[in-house]
Amino acid sequence: MDRFRTEFEILDDRFRGCDGDVHVEVIHRGDRKTEGPVYFPAGRYLVWSDIPNNRLMRWDETTGAVGVFRHDSGYANGNTVDRQGRLITCEQGARRLTRTEHDGTTTVLADAFDGRKLNSPNDVVVGSDDAIWFTDPRYGISDAYEGYGKAESEIGGDYVFRIDGGTGELSAVATDFTRPNGLAFSPDEGHLYIVDTRQRHIRRFAVKPGGTLSGGEVFATGWFDGIRFDTEGRLWGAALDGLHCHAPDGTLIGKLRLPESCSNLVFGGPQKNRLFITNSAGDVYSLRVTFCGAR
Repeated sequence: MDRFRTEFEILDDRFRGCDGDVHVEVIHRGDRKTEGPVYFPAGRYLVWSDIPNNRLMRWDETTGAVGVFRHDSGYANGNTVDRQGRLITCEQGARRLTRTEHDGTTTVLADAFDGRKLNSPNDVVVGSDDAIWFTDPRYGISDAYEGYGKAESEIGGDYVFRIDGGTGELSAVATDFTRPNGLAFSPDEGHLYIVDTRQRHIRRFAVKPGGTLSGGEVFATGWFDGIRFDTEGRLWGAALDGLHCHAPDGTLIGKLRLPESCSNLVFGGPQKNRLFITNSAGDVYSLRVTFCGAR
């Protein structure tokens, strides 16, 4: 298997103990731009998006085999798995959010807001109450590289949406973003962190009863795409030079240096201590680490 040497760069003593494999495994090469990695514990496999090739890919952890999970994916971007083990996908070209049922059929969860088409759903998370939160910037309708072609925004803004886990009602929970991108809950789900890639920062919101947000102060600055938390409350963000690790107070405490601009990450494996990382070069990386992803 192809691999290369990496480095955990310590910028703050709080990063000591964050370590792992000396070499990063390249579990797949040859896509155009990989995004949206999601790990399925029950099947021990990883699914990710190859956006420009308009397909979803699948890697089997037990055999190492890679194959196409779905052709004509709607130019899928972000993915996650819900509490019932179903794939939730941001189809940014098709301008909709979908769920893949256990029998393989597809259910459309959202494709319009107030009767107007969504922009291009980008990234998605599911809460413990089954509510689904997703970002909706204009990347998928800005050109034909990552979508079906240039189109105008019908809703007139780049919003963050929530689908109620009980009623299925769609609501806009944040409307003051320029280009909302990756998002992640804190381990206790008390806060939601949302990337604004155009503004080059991550914002922190308190999650209130009923699924509304308050606050929205800047938590960290820099270019970020996908983000995830570990069990110690450290935020890991996909960045231009690898993964950046921020302490709960927002301080950048360390980096995992990688050769390509990273697009997203997910913790997987039986113990959630295996990092899977996608990038702009069309690769998928993996390494085991000394810490675990938040459940």
